[in-house]
Amino acid sequence: MFKKVLNHKSIVSIVVLILTLVFTNIMADNKEHADVQLWKDGTFHQETIDLSKYADGIIKAKVDGKWQEFKVTNLPEKFMKWNIKSRLKSLEKLKERKRPSLDGPHNAMIASYGIKRFDSQFIINNAVKGSGFIPKKEQLKKIMELLKTTIDSSYAVKMVILEDFYKNAETMFDHSKLVSLELYSTPEFETQSFLNQMTNPGVAIVYLDFPSFKVKAIAQLLHPDDPQLTDYEKDMVEYVNLIHSYFHGDFPKIFITAIYHVIEVFDNSPGKKGRGVRIIPEP
Repeated sequence: MFKKVLNHKSIVSIVVLILTLVFTNIMADNKEHADVQLWKDGTFHQETIDLSKYADGIIKAKVDGKWQEFKVTNLPEKFMKWNIKSRLKSLEKLKERKRPSLDGPHNAMIASYGIKRFDSQFIINNAVKGSGFIPKKEQLKKIMELLKTTIDSSYAVKMVILEDFYKNAETMFDHSKLVSLELYSTPEFETQSFLNQMTNPGVAIVYLDFPSFKVKAIAQLLHPDDPQLTDYEKDMVEYVNLIHSYFHGDFPKIFITAIYHVIEVFDNSPGKKGRGVRIIPEP
């Protein structure tokens, strides 16, 4: 009788294979997942982005399955003028207790692709997310302290503070970033946008408005409990959650934060100077 003796290495390989199959079957039963393990002990660290050259204005990211270098740029003046003007108009409506329109710079439509979720045949995804700016690094702690000391102030006082932020947008905000929150993804439930951005961080961001712009960016997802976060990344997570609570009310948890590093900007407005023409960096 033929006997096949398994050595230690073979046994380990078989055990790993069995565990992988078990894990895949478990995840397949929960359709809001993909065939990838991103979490460990309730948190994650994004492995598809490398900021080691960020001081030189370079982000390395694994996009389309290969590591590439991307030059970070600033949002152009025409984008900022449109954005700030629209936000100030929305604040005026809010001060009058009127509901602002849903179009404009707050609601960003973020297109992504990366990996299929078990409940779909498609990878591509589009999600509307609240978006905004973040203060420059050297002002971040000061602005957070202001928000903390006034978060229980009256609605009218907070509207004036937010209005002042946008009136000083040129000097206050970091024009190389847009920010948002990933509100729903957990180890038990992963959104398609979360899966895509974690595995392939190149995204396109568009807005329903006139003028219209498209921002192509590298998405950096930060989990508040990630032990590898730098002090600056911790501050960014705290700020984006804080400004969200400042405007929408207190929340029982700190959410995953999305930092969109600006790489390219296009003018999508109708007309000869728009129609998807790249304006940053200049052709």
